[in-house]
Amino acid sequence: MTIKTCDKHGECERRRFYRRLCAFLLILVIIVLFIILIVWLSLRPTKPRFYIQDASVRELNVSASSDMLSSILQVTIATRNPNDRIGIYYDRIDVYATYKYQQITLPAQLPPVYQGHNDIDVWSPYLYGADVPIAPFLGNSILQDCQAGFILIHVKVDGRIRWKVGSWISGHYHLFVTCPAFLVTQGNTQSFRFQQMASCSVEV
Repeated sequence: MTIKTCDKHGECERRRFYRRLCAFLLILVIIVLFIILIVWLSLRPTKPRFYIQDASVRELNVSASSDMLSSILQVTIATRNPNDRIGIYYDRIDVYATYKYQQITLPAQLPPVYQGHNDIDVWSPYLYGADVPIAPFLGNSILQDCQAGFILIHVKVDGRIRWKVGSWISGHYHLFVTCPAFLVTQGNTQSFRFQQMASCSVEV
């Protein structure tokens, strides 16, 4: 009887040890998750802000059949990091122009850059599109807009970013920006005037 009692006592001690170990690990996991939540809430990154400051059209030619478009544009885009403790790595940045949801220039790839806390960067890429196939109704729409005296072109930024907090760097996030460039024309496709700086919509 004594030997059996000792065996049961040892088994109970092991069970109590495993229960205490599981409880300790569970509490430890909860504490770690709570700390991560507090850090995330205090350092939660705010997505960068983008503004289009200028846009100039050097060329905008619609073919006689209205199904080809050649264009040369230069745009000036400013971006600001509004975070006080978080930096941003722009690992890939492609800029291109669209008209009525159709891409009309090739993407201009900008060099990677790191943006510190509250820093502002300004980019002024040239955007080129030579004999880009378009639907005929788009070619006619461009000509009609120019005759009406105004045209709206959207400048898009497509990229990959990472957040930096201290020595920690996050994984990649997709950045997608849309900037409206409202241009006033003089009744033809050769004379354009940019109206005013505008804020851009930003998705991360």
